[in-house]
Amino acid sequence: MDVVMLMAIGLLTGATTVLFGFGGGFVAVPVVVWADAALGASAVPVATATSALVMLVSAAFATAVTPRHVLLALRGSGALLTLLAAGAAAGAYVSRFAPPALARWAFVVYIALTALDLLLRPGFLRTATGSGAGPVREPRPLPATAGAPIGAVAAFLGVGGSVMTVPAMRRAGHPMRVATALANPLTLAVALPAVAVSLAGSPPPAATVAGTVAGTGLVGLVDPYAAGALLLGALPVIALLRRRPPRIPDRVHACAYLGLLAVVALAMALTTP
Repeated sequence: MDVVMLMAIGLLTGATTVLFGFGGGFVAVPVVVWADAALGASAVPVATATSALVMLVSAAFATAVTPRHVLLALRGSGALLTLLAAGAAAGAYVSRFAPPALARWAFVVYIALTALDLLLRPGFLRTATGSGAGPVREPRPLPATAGAPIGAVAAFLGVGGSVMTVPAMRRAGHPMRVATALANPLTLAVALPAVAVSLAGSPPPAATVAGTVAGTGLVGLVDPYAAGALLLGALPVIALLRRRPPRIPDRVHACAYLGLLAVVALAMALTTP
């Protein structure tokens, strides 16, 4: 997979960052596994680390261009953000020692189970605030105690946390456009320590032989060329969609989120590094 193709896929990561709060993680992990398939089993930890860098930059940029009145919904979330960061640091560190096959299939299983949960359990496809049934509830904040487990799982799998924070905020009463927008600043708390741990790590032995997508070495566990190409495609799309957000009905938005989870789980399951 060449750099031009990665930039084209970066357009998709930019769209998912704005529309679904993914920060690029769900798209970046399987894509970098494909791009760095020459690393063999080491492609998975490299993809997870590279995904964290893509998420960090994408989420930071998306947060910077998010309207202030939307971000105000996170007032008083200091403890939540701190615990997200602490959990992420632990998850990223543990991922350095996990067998690549475990990380890969944990990614697939977790996303598949999440998709089933969103489909079968009430509260995601239709919320009390938008269903028209019963009184409208004021959206509730996420509990701070959820921060550590969300951060740990997100950093271990390289998914940024939005797979947990978006459904949680949705069930707390937020419409999809707000839940996905707030996922970006929450992703920052996960991605920053995960990137720090990844950059400090040693490249896997296979990297010294096989190289990366650009034929060059890694920085820690990060493939900077794959990350850079993805971001070159993603950032202009983020700026455009934040300036001119598409009008998507709330239920359609939720269904699209669910469908994308299923597609990414299938793509990762079919990947053969």
